[in-house]
Amino acid sequence: MDRLMRLFNSERKQAQAFTWGDLIVVFAIVTVLYMGVRLAWDAPPVVRAKEISLAPAALPWYTALSVGRMTAAYILSMLFTLIYGRLAAYHRRAEQVLMPLLDVLQSVPILSFLPVVLLGLSALLPEGLAAELASIVLIFTSQVWNLTFAWYQSLTTIPKELREASAVFRLNAWFRFKTMELPFAAISLVWNSMMSWAGGWFFLMAAEIFTVGQRDFRLPGLGAYLHEAANQENVTAIAWGIGALVVTVVLLDQLVWRPLMAWTERFKVDMVESDTPSASWFFNLLHNSRISRWFSETVFGPLMDRLDRHMGRAVPSDLVFRNGAAGRKWLDRTVLLAGLGALAYGVFQAVLLLITVPIGEWMQVAVGVGATLLRVAVALLLALAWTIPVGVAIGTTPRLANVLQPVVQVTASIPATAVFPVFVLILIGLPGGLNLAAVLLMLMGTQWYLLFNIIAGARAIPQDLKYTARLIHLKGWERWRTLILPALFPYLVTGMITASGGAWNASIVAEHITFGGQTLAAVGIGALIARATAEGNYPLLLAATLSMILAVILINRFFWHRLYQLAEERFRME
Repeated sequence: MDRLMRLFNSERKQAQAFTWGDLIVVFAIVTVLYMGVRLAWDAPPVVRAKEISLAPAALPWYTALSVGRMTAAYILSMLFTLIYGRLAAYHRRAEQVLMPLLDVLQSVPILSFLPVVLLGLSALLPEGLAAELASIVLIFTSQVWNLTFAWYQSLTTIPKELREASAVFRLNAWFRFKTMELPFAAISLVWNSMMSWAGGWFFLMAAEIFTVGQRDFRLPGLGAYLHEAANQENVTAIAWGIGALVVTVVLLDQLVWRPLMAWTERFKVDMVESDTPSASWFFNLLHNSRISRWFSETVFGPLMDRLDRHMGRAVPSDLVFRNGAAGRKWLDRTVLLAGLGALAYGVFQAVLLLITVPIGEWMQVAVGVGATLLRVAVALLLALAWTIPVGVAIGTTPRLANVLQPVVQVTASIPATAVFPVFVLILIGLPGGLNLAAVLLMLMGTQWYLLFNIIAGARAIPQDLKYTARLIHLKGWERWRTLILPALFPYLVTGMITASGGAWNASIVAEHITFGGQTLAAVGIGALIARATAEGNYPLLLAATLSMILAVILINRFFWHRLYQLAEERFRME
């Protein structure tokens, strides 16, 4: 423990130092938010709502539309993750900008980002197209960050012997990605993909229905169905909608996630085979199918061979970006100066907007940040208390995982905002009932990030290390201290970072509650953002959003990133 604290303190100076990348990132996000708010002023003044049918017969079509939006957002998320995380992991200069930027992006609350995206797009594109694109972008923002953090964490903790082997065989970037990086990260990516889909379901209602002033954007889908059913207090329709969601999640579990889990068993860093590997009836069905075998041998295999030959010639053997001739340097400087000029103009315009915010509202913002920070901390501690033992039990006991995994996915995917009014009615009569309700909703929106990452970390523990722990009779706390917690540490850090970001996001719906024609609001930055959005108070919306972002950045830079450095230096699986 003393050695751990000494190493933790030794990184303090480096972790606390801000770089030019931090400043550029903050200026860039200020500029983007200002541009979005400015475009929102030019949006159509009135947008008519589309009718949402509550007939059960409409559910299959609505479900298909929602799954389509989720799939499009997930594809974008995975492409972003693979490119962004790789650059941040392998290029130190790029990391100085990309990781602070990732902190900013994952801390931007989805429900605060929604008016910027939706109203901004509606000023440039037709109403229907703008709403569809905004919905996909907003679902993307609820899916991508934990995937990117997981990919980055995996790349920075690849065992040294695997890197040395890739260097001995002189693998280029493509073959390192295919044979070392992606297989090593496969388990973490699959579990975080399930978490991303659960997060997408959580915010689906917000992404398909959005109202500000007289502008009512509504897309037909499962989220809009649940929202309309809740507004009409139609218990039967709510039950039909949740039933459709549960069926969809179970089908995805059986046909997509469970086969992927069985497939990723081959990528565990093991010296011996697991006693009870993951199994999937659908994976076995596809694996033994003649059609799938024919497709693999005649279509997929030749295509991959051709791609390997092409990438072997086209991709360089190293990842170092080299500067070109003098003309290239002048071009780089010109682009840099143009970018800095655009940032300076955007920051200047944002400052002009922020100075219109009264001092009293700035005081409310400061108090709100502190109150929400306290709720986030409480929710994170409560989540840690139960997710660590449960996640380890599921991750180390495949038989238990076969039973509980679908239950966890279904529970994580049910939008808490659809059933939250029930908890409010129960708790509102208690002392501090609204604060308890806010912490509860934050917990419901954040605990799954921790649980899925802990399960992934527990599943990735090599079987030979488990056998060794048995041979030397490690039991109880000694086993946890020596084997389980060190192996979980990188995954735990990733889960805590994304869970805390999710808690800040959830504060917007947790601290400002509307149901039954009545609005209840707790003191907090989330309530201020929700109120500013509903009133169309764009200066206050910009001030509150930037304050939340700044708070999350400071916490990430001064605390979470130290733990990331510790995971990279001390807790590699090697």
